[in-house]
Amino acid sequence: MSPPARSVDWRVPAIWAVLLTVSVFAHVHVEIANETARGVRMPYATALAIQIASHLVVVALLPAIYWLHRRWPIAGHPRNLLIHVTAVVPFSIAHTVGMAALRFVWFGGVLGETHSFPLTVDRMLYEFAKDIIAYGLLSAGAVALRHILARPAPPVAAEPGAEPTGQPVAEPTPPAVAPLPERFAVRRKGREVMVEVADIDWIEASGNYAVLHVGDETFEIRSSLTRLEGELDPKRFVRVHKSHLVNIARVVEVTPWVSGDWRIRLQSGAEVNLSRRYRQRFEALAPVRA
Repeated sequence: MSPPARSVDWRVPAIWAVLLTVSVFAHVHVEIANETARGVRMPYATALAIQIASHLVVVALLPAIYWLHRRWPIAGHPRNLLIHVTAVVPFSIAHTVGMAALRFVWFGGVLGETHSFPLTVDRMLYEFAKDIIAYGLLSAGAVALRHILARPAPPVAAEPGAEPTGQPVAEPTPPAVAPLPERFAVRRKGREVMVEVADIDWIEASGNYAVLHVGDETFEIRSSLTRLEGELDPKRFVRVHKSHLVNIARVVEVTPWVSGDWRIRLQSGAEVNLSRRYRQRFEALAPVRA
């Protein structure tokens, strides 16, 4: 099954544009208040330019954060959390250096003003402390938007008060059962890569796309998780979470976790949640003995 041409979901950049614009003006207010408390009068235009420079670098780094969460989802394996903790270091370095470069270009190159922003060790550590929070908030926003925008649309109810036509209602013809796919054609770097369905460990919802996890590799196709669940063999793939499908043949261990949920470990080493809501489906194929 070849994926259809990829289209941009403009809701994501629109939401981020609103959030980051609000963040710019909020930080300008804080910047001016901090300088005033130190007895320094900072012009509003200066504070605005400083915060715009910072947020422009954040915008440039957002695609990298999205890629990290697709490649190493936090819910996929405990080691993925360590990867994201480590990623804060290059994120902070890129943010601080990029912000300093934009300030230099604007204040020195465009306005011809003197603006001091020395990249000393103390300054880098100060910015790193702030970037820990920034990376966490950006990651939380990316994950939250992915789950919110991936929710299926509610079914459309029939219009009330529809008048009968007087014609006999024909019995609906049962739809033909389509053959279950054995492989997916996934586009990667301008070419089609064939992925065997039997080799898929688990599938994760990601906005308007689904991420196929095959060993250490991931492949993205444009499809909802609900649609894939209906297309795949129900004796092989089972829904274990609102955002996860697992290949039952790839499950090696199921252990109790928190709040009545369970934790599934796959042959690849990845771990996903078995939600209480979907446990009955899972146990229909692989009973769990407490």
